[in-house]
Amino acid sequence: MSDTIASDAESTAAPATTTKSGNVFGRVYRGQTTFDFVGRRKVWFTISIVIIAAGIVALGVRGLNLGIDFKGGSSWEVQAPGVTVSQANAAVAKAGLTDPVVQVLGGKTISVEADLNSQTKAQQAATSAKVVAELAKVAGVAPNQVSASTVGPTWGGEVTSRALWALAIFFIAVVIYISFRFEPKMALAAFIAMVHDLLITIGIYAIFGFQVTPDTVVAVLTILGYSLYDTVVVFDRVRDNARSFGASGRMTYSDMVNLSMNQTLARSINTSLVAILPVLAVLVVGAEILGATTLLNYGLALFVGLLSGAYSSIFIASPVLAMLKEREQRWRAVRQRLDARGARPDVLTPAAAARSGSERSQSQGVGTQSGVIRPGSAAARIAAGAPVVGDAPRPRKTKSKKKR
Repeated sequence: MSDTIASDAESTAAPATTTKSGNVFGRVYRGQTTFDFVGRRKVWFTISIVIIAAGIVALGVRGLNLGIDFKGGSSWEVQAPGVTVSQANAAVAKAGLTDPVVQVLGGKTISVEADLNSQTKAQQAATSAKVVAELAKVAGVAPNQVSASTVGPTWGGEVTSRALWALAIFFIAVVIYISFRFEPKMALAAFIAMVHDLLITIGIYAIFGFQVTPDTVVAVLTILGYSLYDTVVVFDRVRDNARSFGASGRMTYSDMVNLSMNQTLARSINTSLVAILPVLAVLVVGAEILGATTLLNYGLALFVGLLSGAYSSIFIASPVLAMLKEREQRWRAVRQRLDARGARPDVLTPAAAARSGSERSQSQGVGTQSGVIRPGSAAARIAAGAPVVGDAPRPRKTKSKKKR
């Protein structure tokens, strides 16, 4: 029986011997990958730092392109197929607009925004009437087909304040939930990943000059929730592996994180593609081809955020968690003991981990029926290197004869 336990513990920690055949995507879906996500964390962190630094520079040079809902102002839109940005700029310049923001949305709609808050209400009405007339003239339509709207600076300030409050409340709720559901260090890693997504999205908007609207704020909250969901799935797998493989003391926390990432990699790729492809269809088909301009701002923020969220859940959150956990005394001791032995096993592939779990569940007398090696059990002590003591025979009981 003790031989069975010892062989089972060895099979749990033994490296995978699966032949790596086929392309990388095939190996991902067959569970044959051993990507070292934690070991290459400097590469992932450098990529993120470069993008965030470029975004900070862009913010300092020209700032964010805030829509009128945030800064206040007036906007005009008209259907004008074939009209270029330069033609629209020339038209509104005749109306007296200075520094207008002119865009062609969906290839058909001319959008013009300008800040008229320095003018009186009478001057704003006169300027707006001139802009409507010039846009109708260049588009070849009636003036009543040009839509005009005005947003005051007070309303824009309220929208900005509410957006910041929504982000703050979201972050606080997430940290509290993950701290109680998992542990505080996982909550800190998830928080860092979400801040990373927010900084990447803001940086991309600043670099390329995309306009920030209330739809952008709603989309950002949506993608933060998506990124958090993907991160929590990975953390749940890490916790399960810590209860099973980590209890044997034959695997460091970084190795467990790598195993967990390889186990959930196919799922992360699938969910990211399922989420990104429809958003890309909204941008290309809905906004550009069909001219549904109302979908542009929301779809663009979703697309940028989903890409950043998929990246952070794989390459940021889990490596950060491994760095935090490796500082604990327990996991430092495991690493020091394995380094002292001079022979640490390779990271298990997901397929090999599944086989070892199945073998443990079929073995008799190992831990529990689920195949998990419990801390303090005989299997855990043997896996940690404790000597195997054979089962000593029980002494036979002899009946003492009564003296007559």
